[in-house]
Amino acid sequence: MEHSLYYYCRSWLLVCSSVLALCLGSRGQLTPGFYRSTCPQLYYTVQRHVFDAMRAEMRMGASLLRLHFHDCFVNVIGCDASILLDGDDGEKFALPNRNSVRGFEVIDAIKADLESVCPEVVSCADIVALAASYGVLFSGGPYYDVLLGRRDGLVANQSGANSGLPSPFEPIDSIIHKFAAVDLNTTDVVVLSGAHTIGRARCALFSNRLSNFSATESVDPTLDAGLAESLQSLCAGGDGNQTSALDVSTPNAFDNAYYKNLLLEKGLLSSDQGLFSSPEGVARTKALVETYSQDSEHFFCHFASSMIKMGNIPLTASDGEIRKNCRVAN
Repeated sequence: MEHSLYYYCRSWLLVCSSVLALCLGSRGQLTPGFYRSTCPQLYYTVQRHVFDAMRAEMRMGASLLRLHFHDCFVNVIGCDASILLDGDDGEKFALPNRNSVRGFEVIDAIKADLESVCPEVVSCADIVALAASYGVLFSGGPYYDVLLGRRDGLVANQSGANSGLPSPFEPIDSIIHKFAAVDLNTTDVVVLSGAHTIGRARCALFSNRLSNFSATESVDPTLDAGLAESLQSLCAGGDGNQTSALDVSTPNAFDNAYYKNLLLEKGLLSSDQGLFSSPEGVARTKALVETYSQDSEHFFCHFASSMIKMGNIPLTASDGEIRKNCRVAN
């Protein structure tokens, strides 16, 4: 498995690196070569740890991607590794993250190795961003140059995580508004939702679609009947922590099947299916879903561009710090 996974991902690196050149916008204050002289071991170290973690559990690629997303959406300064900070008032224990966000141990292991070879050089925020990119790549997704030079925040923001992170229960218009608050547009909403082509979700996040959906409907009418029946069996009598693949077609492969599923009413979360089926989705996002369902390279290119855009609101210069331990401020 190790060799086949590595060479599969390397082939996409070669394909997408040329496509990505057409998609990149402003790089702001960040640069892909930020640690070229100060910590040349960075890329190999992160790659090795992510690869090993995904070899043990393929889902970890999706978890690292989600960790980056949930970090960037909180605080005005964006991707600052605030999600990694321990403490009861930390972002880890915000409602969108509790019993949900994973991958902290992988980041810890990467940081420990980097501190032994280039101490107090690489920020935890940059580690999270780079680990997420390898999670995508090793799942079969596009390669993109991760822009580096972030610094780590000093405080977490639990209330900001509770209010700022998009919820699977929200209408599409509300999700678009939350993306706009961090300078991401409607295209970014649809593209970054495509990250749900890998990973899993707990029953607690979609069981509202399976029974007592509305005054007139027991089950969400935009959910495929066969999938609804299967999910009802999965979630029956549980505590809500049972999980289902977000992409029921190819759960471990980063591809455009997520969008194809939406055309078949097989989106797991309301926020997923709403991109295609809700009234606001029909008006604002349905056409993009159809486009990406038909053209995987178009999706890959735009996904890479949106990831760079999302990660480009960092702490830089004299702001923040380089944490020695990602779980605590220095």
